[in-house]
Amino acid sequence: MKKLKYNFSKMIKFSAALLLILFSGSNNKIMGQYIPIQMAPLEGNNIKTWLYNTGIFNQDLRAQNHPGFQWPAGSGKYAVFTTGLSIAGYMNGELREAMASWAGEYTNGYVIDSAGIPVPGTDTRFKFYSVKPTDNWINNPCWLNWGLMVPFGAPYVDVNNNGIYEPLIDTPGVKGAVHTLFICLTDGFEESHTSGEGFGGGTLPLYAELHLTAWCYNQSGLEDVQFLKWVVINRSNSPWDSTYFSIVCDPDLGYANDDYIGCDTNRNMGYCYNGDNDDDPNQPYSYGQDPPAVGFDLLKSTVNKHASPPIVYNMTSFNHFTGTSTPGPVCEKDPNGEPEPAYQFMRGYKKDRTPWLNPIFNPPRKTKYCFSGDPESNSGWTEFIGKINNCNGDTIGVVSPSPPGERRFVMSSGADGLTMNPGDTQTIMIAQFIARGTSNLNSVTKLKQLDDFIQAFVDSGFVIGINPVSNKVPSQYILYQNYPNPFNPATKIKFEIPNELKSDKSKVKIVIYDVLGREVEVLLNKKLSPGTYEVSWDASNYPSGVYFYRLFTDNVSLTRKMVLLK
Repeated sequence: MKKLKYNFSKMIKFSAALLLILFSGSNNKIMGQYIPIQMAPLEGNNIKTWLYNTGIFNQDLRAQNHPGFQWPAGSGKYAVFTTGLSIAGYMNGELREAMASWAGEYTNGYVIDSAGIPVPGTDTRFKFYSVKPTDNWINNPCWLNWGLMVPFGAPYVDVNNNGIYEPLIDTPGVKGAVHTLFICLTDGFEESHTSGEGFGGGTLPLYAELHLTAWCYNQSGLEDVQFLKWVVINRSNSPWDSTYFSIVCDPDLGYANDDYIGCDTNRNMGYCYNGDNDDDPNQPYSYGQDPPAVGFDLLKSTVNKHASPPIVYNMTSFNHFTGTSTPGPVCEKDPNGEPEPAYQFMRGYKKDRTPWLNPIFNPPRKTKYCFSGDPESNSGWTEFIGKINNCNGDTIGVVSPSPPGERRFVMSSGADGLTMNPGDTQTIMIAQFIARGTSNLNSVTKLKQLDDFIQAFVDSGFVIGINPVSNKVPSQYILYQNYPNPFNPATKIKFEIPNELKSDKSKVKIVIYDVLGREVEVLLNKKLSPGTYEVSWDASNYPSGVYFYRLFTDNVSLTRKMVLLK
């Protein structure tokens, strides 16, 4: 019976998404134009998932009622049913939303100002662009036409560092990524807003323009990680007030009806794990014994740029809601087609503005962070302790059990004081990742350890291939000969950094030059502690020939020659 409830709940959501696909023969009719529902896989490491031009991801609409975040890739096991970035705020005193959960209220396109009026538009340029390191202008039209999206934020490697995208010289995609997707979206078409979206929805547009980049790596430590970044622009002619951005997720870890969720406020992280150590092996997509945990880290959050100094909000709330057929209090139910209740979840409340209560305190304390304890150490508030089912503004109540089941969560960043003026931007970036430990609880610990690795990688400036070889303090600067040499297409460069008198770290830069002395690529540009390091260079996108690599610090400049032979 529990599974039937799960299927019924999912079918409601799937039907909403399916209506968008079936409308006008698998197209959306927008302002007299037919815009097909488009999807693109993000793959290249141990995760494979799907992204849609409606704004949702981690769902697979090719099959009815089907999750989309597959791990391991090719296994037929899934950890997430659907996810999306939702935006809400007030425009001229009226609540407006651009929602993405099960169906999505975006479509590919842009917004222009026409005599002071925001006007959405789209054409054949606006679609998913997908590139991989093995692509070139001959075998991939996306590679060839990447420049069409550069004005809208499509990333590229500026090979000659002149700040201008030059086709056939510069490299499309995120540097070092094994796969990059890009699409420019907008919620500006009124027809794309529907009360059947799944989470709120159906308001007038915000006239947001989203530049979405999704990418992944296959380097050691990042095989179970994907990155997504949205640059969101207010293209309307009015401010957005009390603005919130939320990752709305229906995780469904393997078998969906035995899950728990939680958050880590220090890491700006939300996650889902199995409620016991056996993800029922007789159910679809099950992970069996010692199931993994799946997480989302809010790597870049909203910033109040008009405050002095600017305020970085980080994760401002993490809470949850349940399906309409799932037992539980009414004020925690699915806000499908309910814009105001969905907005309250985004603000960190229940749908009727009732506060969440942390039951480990006496009396219970109001909170915007549900289940913020640590499952493996059994410290703080976790679902094993239970929850208070208060509604109608109550701030008291008894602790009730929280049995494992299907979960949905809302991870938000925003504030009642966050205003986005016309032309203002916000950058939201997340990592979605998965880890498996020796038990369902240890998987959460492994997930947090992976999250720390991801954060360190981001803090390094997304430097790929730098590895500390030894922390023994060298007596002098040494730049070793690369190996192998000659090489095709990758090589490693080893170097030693002694102790600097000025500080405990040295600013180190390693640059590749061609035979004419032109800068080809900056491999490293960061502060390093004394020690021995090794950095890799993948020259897949460069022609055969003689190259030079140079190490710069405040005190020394060392150069060596290497040969790329294809």
